[in-house]
Amino acid sequence: MIAGQPSATAERAAIRRASHQLLDDPVVFSDPLALTILGPDLEAALRRDPRSFETPWSRPLRAFLAARSRYAEDALSHAVERGVRQYVVLGAGLDTFAYRGASRSIGLHVFEVDCPATQEWKLARLLALGIPIASSVSFVSHDFETGDIAASLAGSGFDAARPAVFAWLGVTPYLTANAIHATLRSVARAGAEGSELVFDFCNPPSSLSRVGQRAFEGLARRLRERGEPWLTFFEPSDLERDVRQSGFSRLEILDPKEIHSRYFGARPDRLTVGLLGHLAHAHI
Repeated sequence: MIAGQPSATAERAAIRRASHQLLDDPVVFSDPLALTILGPDLEAALRRDPRSFETPWSRPLRAFLAARSRYAEDALSHAVERGVRQYVVLGAGLDTFAYRGASRSIGLHVFEVDCPATQEWKLARLLALGIPIASSVSFVSHDFETGDIAASLAGSGFDAARPAVFAWLGVTPYLTANAIHATLRSVARAGAEGSELVFDFCNPPSSLSRVGQRAFEGLARRLRERGEPWLTFFEPSDLERDVRQSGFSRLEILDPKEIHSRYFGARPDRLTVGLLGHLAHAHI
């Protein structure tokens, strides 16, 4: 990420979530604000031609982004049924959960954690669009490379004595391995017993076929040109060890085949995810 600038990939991810609402039927992840949050010009362009932002990687990437949001919000829904009332969105970007109304109806406090430049950009957009910000939403500034989640949340209204669900989506590939490990340890310290962490990560590109590796290089090159290169990949077994050593107990990891089985089986349009993205759900 370029210092002092909002995340370019946050907007690209939002475009993919919005495109999913228009291009895919049935939707895996329904987001009634996905188009609105883009702003009127971008929303109008996408509605005119939903495929105008398509690239060779768009379809499997769009599917993965839909699946990971669904995975996180499904975990949150189950936790709410058990009485959890704190939701921490790490690297919130243009996530819309806090503005859809569901959080207010169940008394959920949402903490959006992100770098200051991205938060200022998002707040300005919410204001311009007339999207109300409930008092149950707190914005927490944080640097994932140098900061400590527990310290950043202190003073924000977060209750460290009560369990929370932490969602950390679309962030780990852009961080150094040291920052990822530090964040895992920090979340484990910040969350009370019964807390959960949902996140995604990517397999090494070497696991792809030659054709897949060439396609990945094209994507990686575009990310580098935007100043947000992918830095870190994990073998699932290595990550499982790191997560447990950080203070988590139970851990579920879904590989691409399992993600397909859970969310995309028997679709007539054959929408499915690519071969790099994995989903993980850890418990404290």
